[in-house]
Amino acid sequence: MIDEKSTREEVIEAVRNDGYALQYARQELKEDREVVLEAIMESASSLRFASDELRGDRELVMEAVNQNGYAFEYASEQLRADREVVLEAVKQNGLALKYASDELRGDREVVMEAVKHKGINLALKYASEELRGDREVVLEAVKTDNYAFKDASDALKADREVVLEVVRKHGHALQWASKKLKNDPELVLEAVKQDCLRYRRYTDYSEEAQLNMVASYVDKFSNKLKFELLECWVKCMEENK
Repeated sequence: MIDEKSTREEVIEAVRNDGYALQYARQELKEDREVVLEAIMESASSLRFASDELRGDRELVMEAVNQNGYAFEYASEQLRADREVVLEAVKQNGLALKYASDELRGDREVVMEAVKHKGINLALKYASEELRGDREVVLEAVKTDNYAFKDASDALKADREVVLEVVRKHGHALQWASKKLKNDPELVLEAVKQDCLRYRRYTDYSEEAQLNMVASYVDKFSNKLKFELLECWVKCMEENK
């Protein structure tokens, strides 16, 4: 374990094995570019222990975000407004968008790169209000993050065409649609078809009301849809007893 009395050589050796060891070095070594670079190369997030000046060093920060985009959290305010640095960060980890400047969280190209990452990366949540209402951006986000629709604008949550496309990919996303669309017969069918097991979470109705609602659909749907809805409903009810 190193401490503030450790020599420069001892600190370099330590951070080569564990970048986080930088936190125990004396301040002058946290201001030493070579020492910090060695730490970052071992662990990108060790950027957090560098001096304020070095957290504003563009080359060092680029090295860090190329390894781990989330290390962008520790970049200086100035670099959070650097478009090239932000693009590199969000390409590596979409959630890095959280730490970008307001201007860049409203940059369509930057946001599109951020939302493309697979898994629940929550990037859309940190996009500007305008881009959370951008149809193409939201649908791109939904392709890879099945919770992304939660952060779409109210206008898109009330757009039937958008909601239909979304629930065809992720049935449970219907829970974030507008109240009217959340109980739209065709949309409910799509959601049930996509994920019968979670159906009861998608509507505001009690079980009795849901049963009555399903019964009322019989007269509204074609024979094919009647059969599919009832088949899905029965399966759902049986598996949720």
